Amino acid sequence: MLRLEALRALYPLLAERVVVTNMGATPAELHSLGHRPGFFYVEHSMGLVSSVALGIALARPELQVVALDGDGSVLMNLGTFTTLARHRPPNLLHLIFDNQVLLSVGRSFTTATATGSDLAAIAAAAGVPRTATCDDADSLALACREALAAAELAVVVAKVEPVGPASYFIDLHMLENRFQFERHLRGLPRGPAAAAPAAAGNAPPADLRLAPGERAERAEGESR
Repeated sequence: MLRLEALRALYPLLAERVVVTNMGATPAELHSLGHRPGFFYVEHSMGLVSSVALGIALARPELQVVALDGDGSVLMNLGTFTTLARHRPPNLLHLIFDNQVLLSVGRSFTTATATGSDLAAIAAAAGVPRTATCDDADSLALACREALAAAELAVVVAKVEPVGPASYFIDLHMLENRFQFERHLRGLPRGPAAAAPAAAGNAPPADLRLAPGERAERAEGESR
């Protein structure tokens, strides 16, 4: 499967959600299908897409967030799976395009997935509750729709060919993209938070889930 083919199949789903991409081929191909104000291209920050998406998902739990990543990027920040599993935001889908090479530098290097490393299995072993690996656009679109409908943290790996766009140029300056994306997020209505299952042993004490003023009032009441 070509990544562009996969993105084309996913575009209706992505267009209505908050999307954060890695650098290189993915943002160029997504942008070629039609830019949306909810698309943020994390350029020059290889490996940090999942971290940025996690922060947004935790800060805005009423929004569905999709992180578009690559195997090379994930392998630079493999600990992201344990961090995702610890916080377990139900509104985050981490989609990884695995082409088994570092395409943006001319396919000069293969990645660990070319020699047997299984990113979906690593994510599952780290504690991510929902994982899948897909080899065609139809099964990928289905897996992503089901993951978002389940309201459960998911990592989906899409096996794609090591083929990229003719040009990586995006007719959108990174600062313009950054401010447009921020304005878009601020303009989205805030709603009820999605119910996130607490990871075992990680739920904060009840009093720490209160606002500082509420904690002070409770402490004063208990001292009387």
